[in-house]
Amino acid sequence: MVLGKSGGGEPEVRNEINGSPSGHVLQAGTITGDVYLNSAVKQAPIPRQLPPAPPWFAGRERESAMMTAALDDSGGPVTAVVGSGGIGKTSLALHWAHRNLDRFPDGQLYVDLRAHSPSGRPMELATAVRCLLDGLGVDHHSIPADFDAQVGRYRSLVAGRRMLVLLDNVRDAAQVTALLPDNRMCTTLVTSRNRLDGLVISVGARTVPLTGMSGADAHALLVRRLGEARVEAEPDAVTVLEEYCAGMPLALAIVAGRASAHPSFPLSALADELRDATTRVDAFDAGDPTTSLASVLSWSYDALTQEQARAFELIGLAPAPNLSVNLGASLLDLSTTKTRSVLRALDRLSLVREYQPDRWRMHDLVRLYAANRAEQGATPDLRDAAVRRFVDHYLHTALACDAELDGGRVPIVLDDPEPGCRPEPVADRESALVWFSAEHGGLLATRQLAVRRNDHLAVWRFTWALHTFHWQQGHFLEQVAGWRSALAAAEHLDDPVATVLARRLLGSSIARIGEPEEAVEHLLIALTITEGTADVENQAHTHRALARAWERLRDDEKALAHAKSALDLYCSARVPRHEADALDLVSRYETRLGRFADAEAHCSDALVLYRSHRNVDGEATTLDSLGYLAHRTGDDRGALEFYRRALDLFHGRNASHEAQTVERVGDAHARLGEADAADTAWRRALALYDGQQRVEDADRVRARLADHPGERA
Repeated sequence: MVLGKSGGGEPEVRNEINGSPSGHVLQAGTITGDVYLNSAVKQAPIPRQLPPAPPWFAGRERESAMMTAALDDSGGPVTAVVGSGGIGKTSLALHWAHRNLDRFPDGQLYVDLRAHSPSGRPMELATAVRCLLDGLGVDHHSIPADFDAQVGRYRSLVAGRRMLVLLDNVRDAAQVTALLPDNRMCTTLVTSRNRLDGLVISVGARTVPLTGMSGADAHALLVRRLGEARVEAEPDAVTVLEEYCAGMPLALAIVAGRASAHPSFPLSALADELRDATTRVDAFDAGDPTTSLASVLSWSYDALTQEQARAFELIGLAPAPNLSVNLGASLLDLSTTKTRSVLRALDRLSLVREYQPDRWRMHDLVRLYAANRAEQGATPDLRDAAVRRFVDHYLHTALACDAELDGGRVPIVLDDPEPGCRPEPVADRESALVWFSAEHGGLLATRQLAVRRNDHLAVWRFTWALHTFHWQQGHFLEQVAGWRSALAAAEHLDDPVATVLARRLLGSSIARIGEPEEAVEHLLIALTITEGTADVENQAHTHRALARAWERLRDDEKALAHAKSALDLYCSARVPRHEADALDLVSRYETRLGRFADAEAHCSDALVLYRSHRNVDGEATTLDSLGYLAHRTGDDRGALEFYRRALDLFHGRNASHEAQTVERVGDAHARLGEADAADTAWRRALALYDGQQRVEDADRVRARLADHPGERA
């Protein structure tokens, strides 16, 4: 302020400002009292921190629906998307968040907590809270120094606001609990490789577990990345890419990225690289730690204890697609209690998944990585001993189960199992069926491992151990493949008996799937060999198999001749159990040839023998034969009663014979003029035949359905 003179000589007051004005400027003639200047409240911008939505996202509709349902049901709170590295957790979270932006009008916050990252150092909680406060527009100078006060400020700022907080790449529940808003209007979405059980227990978090993408979703992802024309141009190569990526989004993205970078290269070149196990891991490396499958999985591996890492590596060596706690105990040489504890620790880190109580799966690409780590970190002796324990567990338990399914088979004598192997006790037939059904895929994979390792004895033994289960349950294609491998293996064993058995059982299996000409060739060779020995029982078995093969060739006279030869040999060898089998077989061909009185007598004798030996399968087979005899002699009501009794015994025990009896039920109903009942039975038989890959039998039933349509046809 300066004083001067006005034109009239009066003092004049005027304001002069040096420099640039800033803030509020007040001009007044006279001020009495204090002056208070209040700044207008500064409006913080609405946070929009989400990274961009993934441009080539495909599928995951079920999981997206689960996330939406969690929000609808709870109004906000916490949803955790969990799964292994590379399985697409962040992509799903961002895709869902961008599709639902309208539900969060007050903003979206995002923090990458770096639990698994190239740096190897998870973000500190204090840093994470400051990131959230920054996102809310809080001036750095006004952030409290105390951590609890920072959390309080954060929760106060989001209170009553409809916001989304995406906490990505979380290590565990402890890392994220302090970051949860105390506000049911605010939704928190968490991604983690850890299962985050602590969040489920403490705050009722909803869990959305991610596994591999479906085949259709994986294909859609490749189409989006590569274009429909390129994908359709090489369907075989695309099938290979999808197979070896095994539904893992990161793997699909890597191969699609490599293909996109070289648009003139054929996809078959990349497919060939994936086929080769020695180059497969390198094929999933895009040259950056965040887009290298091995690097991404290594961040999980590095977090394991020594015991967990050893278990992870050895599981990678196991050929089975899944692992029970008992099988795992043998593989790892641990007690079942300790095995369960270790596997559940790996499950919490999403390296395996407990898909049923005490059964775990490992993703194919995670398994490949684990096997590579085992090759690098475990000694050859340690690896070999683990595989031997695994194989011995399967073989010893399978043979014990086979003895329950068919107690009349000659048992194979095995050496003691590898130290640390704990084969499972088998109580009865029912538990044997349950075990075989649960472990079937693993047994086939282990036999194939034996083929690759040229372990010829193991190939033969596994095929023998699986034979009864395959026969009774109708797994005929697997049975044929197994005996082809076993025959090739037997030729390396210098064991004539093993070769004869392989030829006979291969011939029987081939006849069952409708290739009787080849079956007869194998069976005649086997018969020639056995006729030069004193092995009368094997000669009889081979005649029985030849009878069935000639039946398929519609030569009932030859079939009957071989069945009678089998009966004579069984009688001379005094094997009443198999004598009953031959009696039933003889009666079948006598019925087909119209010799009904002889057929009835032989059926009755077979039934007496079966019942005296408590052979339930045999009793059911003969009841079926009596039903067929009644049908052929015009007593279809009587036939249906025999079939009903047979099916009561077959059900759950022998799906192979059950299918044939159900077909015959349809035949009896058809001749009684009960078209709808016939249709129902034939459709059921068709489903059983299709499930057993019995093409010739299935085609025969389809023809009957076409010729005799029921009310539903």
